[in-house]
Amino acid sequence: MLLGIHDFINSQPILESSLKRASEVGLEIRTDSPARLADQLSDGKLDMAMIPAVEYLKQADRFRLLPNISISSRNKVGTVLLVSRVPLNAIRSLALDERSRTSIALLRILYSNVFSAGLKLARQEPDLDKMLSQYDAALIIGDQALGVSRENVSVYDLSEEWFNRTGKTFVHAVIAVREDIKVEGRIIQFLLNAKQEGLQNLEAIVQTQANKTGHPVFLLRDYLKNKIRYDFGEEEMEGLMHFQSLCHQVGLIPQKFPLRFV
Repeated sequence: MLLGIHDFINSQPILESSLKRASEVGLEIRTDSPARLADQLSDGKLDMAMIPAVEYLKQADRFRLLPNISISSRNKVGTVLLVSRVPLNAIRSLALDERSRTSIALLRILYSNVFSAGLKLARQEPDLDKMLSQYDAALIIGDQALGVSRENVSVYDLSEEWFNRTGKTFVHAVIAVREDIKVEGRIIQFLLNAKQEGLQNLEAIVQTQANKTGHPVFLLRDYLKNKIRYDFGEEEMEGLMHFQSLCHQVGLIPQKFPLRFV
């Protein structure tokens, strides 16, 4: 069975533990960006994948969800950022991180009534300096957004803005399974165990990621321990359903479906 997971820092508590013993349960893991994983799942090249939440909502009739695992946040997250050189209502051009789709949908929900009608949008590689040299503002996600701090720009954390407006948890990514794929209970349990093992070994993961990325240990520890949530319980489901309703209202998804789990 083929499973796709993005290789961002926030996935490491699930990914690192899974990679160690995936072959024991007949699982092959492939890594890529969230957006490309969604395309590969949709095209039948993967059996299940961690994909942007909005991609699940767009195709909820074709996919089911793996229970009790998500990438979520409640309030500030630090890795879904709108960075602008000008006031929000003065943005005329906006670079969008090409790796994400949920954050683009969230950006539209939060700020479409603020942005100018003639806003120029362009998908770009996640290079903030280059993005801001060519555009008024940039939407950047993932590892490249973590710890962003610079003069003469305004930084908006979209997860924080979502929480301030709705009071709900925001679900960034879910593990979706194609409708025609049967997932054995042992694979579900394997992934749940991997998540638990990863959360119990956060300090080691933090040290590994600090060496790999150059990010400070305190920043990574706070991010993985306090900012990211890995469960998919009532709060996460409520947040995802609310996001679904707002996406439907603004025309980002054609219709609403109840959440379906394997």
